[in-house]
Amino acid sequence: MKLVSKLVEKDMQGQVTLIPEEAEDMWHAYNLIAPQDSLRATTVRKVQTESATGSSSSNRVRTMLTISVEDVDFDTQACMLRVKGRNIQENQYVKMGAYHTLDLELNRKFTLAKAEWDIIQLERIEMACDPSQSADVAAVIMQEGLGHVCLVTSSMTIVRAKIEVNIPRKRKGLCAQHDKGLEKFYESLMQAVLRHINFDVVKCVLVGSPGFVKDQFYDYMFTQAVKNDIKVLLENKSKFLLVHASSGFKHALKEILSDPAMTVKLQDTKATGEVKALDAFYQMLQTEPDRAFYGITHVEKASDASAVETLLVSDELFRSKDILKRKRYVSLVENVRDGGGDVKIFSSLHVSGEQLNQLSGVAAILRFPLPELSDEEADSSSDED
Repeated sequence: MKLVSKLVEKDMQGQVTLIPEEAEDMWHAYNLIAPQDSLRATTVRKVQTESATGSSSSNRVRTMLTISVEDVDFDTQACMLRVKGRNIQENQYVKMGAYHTLDLELNRKFTLAKAEWDIIQLERIEMACDPSQSADVAAVIMQEGLGHVCLVTSSMTIVRAKIEVNIPRKRKGLCAQHDKGLEKFYESLMQAVLRHINFDVVKCVLVGSPGFVKDQFYDYMFTQAVKNDIKVLLENKSKFLLVHASSGFKHALKEILSDPAMTVKLQDTKATGEVKALDAFYQMLQTEPDRAFYGITHVEKASDASAVETLLVSDELFRSKDILKRKRYVSLVENVRDGGGDVKIFSSLHVSGEQLNQLSGVAAILRFPLPELSDEEADSSSDED
C-alpha cells in the first residue's frame, strides 16, 4: 500500500489517500472502510445521450465520485472490494443522493474520510504502508568483510544495511590484525541486526555465508548478548536459522529462498505469534481456568483490574457496523496496552482467527488468577439453566 497523503486533526477527524499496490492491500482497505465513511475514487458510469434527431446512444465514461458508504463487500477469492453508497458530491453524470457501487482497483488511488479515526485503523495504515511491518522473514547474508541485512516480504526483498569492513589478511605469526578486523565486522553486523530487525514482527532470521563465517558470527553475537545482557537477542535466539550461502551478496538470498528444503524449514519456524498465543490460551483454559477468559464482559473486567497479560482479538470486531461496539473494542485494546499487556489482532481470514471467532472473537490470558470472574461465569450459566 502506498500512502499519498494523510491529514488527521487532533480531534481524530480527517482523511487519507491511499494506492493499493497488491492483492493483500484490498484486505487492509476492507478493514479500514466502514459505514458512514466518505469514499472518493474513480469509477466507470454508463451514460445515455440523446441526439437532436431523437436517437439515443450509451457510452461508458470514467468519473470521480464521492459516496457516503453504506455497505462493503470483500471477495476473498478475487481480492476485490465493492463499496456501495449514495453520491454526496455534485457530479455531471450521477445525481446527488443516487446509489452507486465503487469497485476499488489495484494501482488506482482512493481517498477515505472519517468523522473519527481510531488507533487500530491508524496502526493498520502504518502496517500496510511500511514493508518492514509485514516482513516476517529477515536475513543476514555475509562473507568475510561484507554483509547485508535484508527484510523479505511476500513481494520484495529490502536491503536495510550493507556492512563493509576491510579485514587484513592472515600473516605468519601476525593474526592479531586479522582477528581484530573480523571482530569489528561482527560487531557492526550485530548492531545492524539490532537496529533494523523488528523481532515483534519477524518470525525467522536466516544467517547465511560460505564456509564457517556464519557460525563464527552467530557465536560472537550470542557471546556478546550474554556478556552485555542484550535481552532482545537472548529472547529471540530460537528465531535464528543458520544456512549455507554462496557469497555475501544479495543475490545469494534468492538461492537460499528457492531451495525446497529451506521452504519447509521456514514454514516450521514461522509459526506465527497468533497461533502460539491461541495455543497458550487453550492450555491455560485447561490447567488454570482462573487465568483464561473469553467474552467481552469478562475480558473488560479483567482489563479494568490490570490483569490482562495477552489480549486476543479478532479484526472482525473492528468492522462492526455498530459504532459504539467498535469503540468498545478499540477502548479495550488501548486499556490493555496502557496496562502493559500484549495485544494480538487475529485475521479472520486465517484458521486461528476463525477459531477465535468461535470464542466470541475476544479472549485473554491473565497475569494472575481472578476466581471471582469464574464464579460470575458459573452463576450466569446456572441462571440461564
